[in-house]
Amino acid sequence: MAGQARPIVTVGDPVLHRPCEPVTRFDGELAALVDDMFASMYAAEGVGLAANQVGVPLRVFVYDCPDAEGVRHKGVVVNPELEVPGLGERRLDAGDEGCLSVPGQYAPLPRPDRATVRGSDVNGEPVTVEGSGLLARCLQHECDHLDGYLYIDRLPAKRRKQVLAAYQESTKADKAPL
Repeated sequence: MAGQARPIVTVGDPVLHRPCEPVTRFDGELAALVDDMFASMYAAEGVGLAANQVGVPLRVFVYDCPDAEGVRHKGVVVNPELEVPGLGERRLDAGDEGCLSVPGQYAPLPRPDRATVRGSDVNGEPVTVEGSGLLARCLQHECDHLDGYLYIDRLPAKRRKQVLAAYQESTKADKAPL
């Protein structure tokens, strides 16, 4: 079933800045939401999308993203629980990160280079996703969304202000008269 692309909610919208509610019903409504989320993610040319990014405050995200070896992974995780390596086992990837809810802006953000998410699929069956490279970053990024955080919330205050100022400038440029 093909979903309908929904508008992506941008920084400042309250739905992005509060923790999402757990999914309690695995039904046709959830399946339709997931289809819409995939359609929205592809329309925006993203690699991951959390439900609150389309205005729905539920703990669910979709992804279609390569890992460190370039292998593409695609799926959905409902009610995810994130695990990252402990401090002694952790290697950081300091790559750039961006977000469909802060379009056009990127900043270096160190994150563990491996992550595991455990949750359910759209039917309520257990699912585990282990990621490396970009997939690990994606899993952490989407779980942050569900907890009410954007990647910019993890940046140093000065860098966060720079990213937000650049975003504000870009939105003014988009609305400038011809």
